[in-house]
Amino acid sequence: MTPPPPHNLRSHGLRFAFGTLSVLPVKVSRWDREAARGGMLCAPLVGVVLGLGAAIVALVLLSLGAGPLLAAVAGAAVPAVLTRGLHLDGLADTADGLGSGKPAEDALRIMKQSDIGPFGVLTLLFVLLAQVAALSQLYGDSWARGALATVVSAVAARLALTLAARAGVPAARPEGLGAAVAGVVPVRSAVSVALAVTGVAAATGALLGTYDIARTAVAVLVALAAAELLLRHCTRRFGGVTGDVFGGLAETAATTALVVLSLG
Repeated sequence: MTPPPPHNLRSHGLRFAFGTLSVLPVKVSRWDREAARGGMLCAPLVGVVLGLGAAIVALVLLSLGAGPLLAAVAGAAVPAVLTRGLHLDGLADTADGLGSGKPAEDALRIMKQSDIGPFGVLTLLFVLLAQVAALSQLYGDSWARGALATVVSAVAARLALTLAARAGVPAARPEGLGAAVAGVVPVRSAVSVALAVTGVAAATGALLGTYDIARTAVAVLVALAAAELLLRHCTRRFGGVTGDVFGGLAETAATTALVVLSLG
């Protein structure tokens, strides 16, 4: 059988990325491993689009006379809306599973339940507070710093998913989104994308000043490190990754990036 041309694979990868990681009206026509690989490699591009959308809404509010706090709320809310709250829901479910202290099978069953337990509620509360507080400080410093942080955090969140889908990371369940993307990205490709995205983020930080080159790069790297720690812990506790774990990784990376960018 003749393999599909490269541009078709890229097209299916983009469709997979936007169709699974956003509410944008993109039809996913292929669910095989090749499409999933392309999709996870393109995940940071989804972050660019969602981050830009959030930054635009925040800047419009500022131009209409709103304060940095309202702009920060928009910066945190828009990505949640554009993902149907998928990552926040995954974060809450992951927190409930980890907080239960139960064996992997029972913890996974808790994570599949539709309700949110106390660990999930507390985690969502503190994560959203941290995101809004950091963005409020950044938009209060300048609209440019706030907008840049909004985009960088959204990209870092999706880049964490690319790395989490690398080869060698197993799925905790045989079904679901986690199983569809677990282990599909070659390690070398995941690292290459991470380095490229970090470099682009640092170059974008240069628009604000020399110091922001290092700060932006550090924010992305620390965000990835925090997500990696959570990934390893979840892999040990659950035996692998799930769609909920991917959501938890994204929110962990986004929040970490924002906190780092708000320092100094």
